[in-house]
Amino acid sequence: MSADAESYERFSSPLVSRYAGERMARLFSPAAKVRTWRRIWIALAEAQQELGLAVTDEQLSQMRAHADAINFERAMELEHELRHDVMAHVHAFGEQCPAARPIIHLGATSCDVGDNADLVAIRGGLGVLARRLVAAIERLARFADEHKALATLGFTHYQPAQLTTVGKRACLWLWDLVMDYEAVEAARKGLKFRGIKGTTGTQGSFLRLFDGDHEKVKRLEQMVAGKMGFAEVQPVTGQTYTRKVDSQIMAVLSGIAQSAHKFANDLRLLANQKEMEEPFETSQVGSSAMAYKRNPMRSERMTGLARVLIHLAPAAAATAAEQWLERTLDDSAARRIVLGEGFLAADGILRLYQNIVEGLVVYPKMIARHIAAELPFMATENILMAAVKAGGDRQTLHEAIRRHSHQAARVVKIEGGENDLLERLKGDPAFANVDIDAELQPVRFIGRAPQQVDEFLAAHVQPILDAHKGAAGVEDEVNV
Repeated sequence: MSADAESYERFSSPLVSRYAGERMARLFSPAAKVRTWRRIWIALAEAQQELGLAVTDEQLSQMRAHADAINFERAMELEHELRHDVMAHVHAFGEQCPAARPIIHLGATSCDVGDNADLVAIRGGLGVLARRLVAAIERLARFADEHKALATLGFTHYQPAQLTTVGKRACLWLWDLVMDYEAVEAARKGLKFRGIKGTTGTQGSFLRLFDGDHEKVKRLEQMVAGKMGFAEVQPVTGQTYTRKVDSQIMAVLSGIAQSAHKFANDLRLLANQKEMEEPFETSQVGSSAMAYKRNPMRSERMTGLARVLIHLAPAAAATAAEQWLERTLDDSAARRIVLGEGFLAADGILRLYQNIVEGLVVYPKMIARHIAAELPFMATENILMAAVKAGGDRQTLHEAIRRHSHQAARVVKIEGGENDLLERLKGDPAFANVDIDAELQPVRFIGRAPQQVDEFLAAHVQPILDAHKGAAGVEDEVNV
């Protein structure tokens, strides 16, 4: 069996093979993790040398020369013996750097390496998601501006309500994304390095290395954090950083999923009404049996991925709650799944979001048709006021409208006919002095929707786009 054929014999996460982008998949790959471990070991050794420990230039040179040449096969052999992934890589790295072997991981515990590497990946993942959010926001903002005055039926309880506009509805989706962007940026900027704190977070091993010099131990931690690109460190930890950090990060990712799920469901409802559709490619097949179908498969996929991501977040919360004293290892297996898959799912969701809003299709004539079917009922209050101004009695007119409305509704619901309320009112002498057609202009029923779109885009969207010029070009190609 060929290597390619063999690859089909084992489960492979569809988050990697079908949904997430290449950049995110690489960020959470085993290779990226171990490269970051080695960067941390090098940063630690560099800082120890700078602070006076016996770390030689030759040792650092060997470590730097092999930083990316990861001997995974040897590390796997060692892990089978040692039953410890970090120590397996310590030994594998040491075999490549024999001069440095005595000082690799000096004074450190596994979480000085593993936890900090996870934070590096989380920070990178949040950066990718921020760029994807900006791309989706930019495209949806263009759509909202283009359709800000296009009247459409508003719905409450999924029942026709007062009119809104297509662009104003898009701003509801946009506001969710803007809040997600703000949450992602706040999480990214507020992320703190675990620090170099040793086995139970007391830095006892490093205090011994530096002969009781507390200032050097504090400087060591700040130096390593700086070398890894962090300005701040967690003020206190046990062996691990508090798993509340993971829970908070997953809550941010869950927020993205919630926004996308709402948008996708709305679009699925509108597709059923034939008012809006996601992109549908020329040769795309909607159904294997029903050739006429145009299924909203991107939106359906988005809701599916969102459901997975929303359900991952509680696992992170449970892990944070379950930790005992300075640490227990029951967090490890869950975190390997939840963090990586959470970021991959969020990436896949936003790729779909961007792809959909890039090619959203609107059908104004269908929208107008649905407005025409419902507007006569919605316009009755305006018609009533106009008739009163023309000299009519409010109570008598109200009763006439009530009677005609119920008769028209019967025609529609029971007889399957067209809404003839307007014809009934035009034929009633009580409304002879009212220009009923003038009262039925949709623009009279959309309130400040177009102005709200302009104001919202200017105040809340444009500053984000200005801060990320060029970020809207993130690739949006999606797999089947």
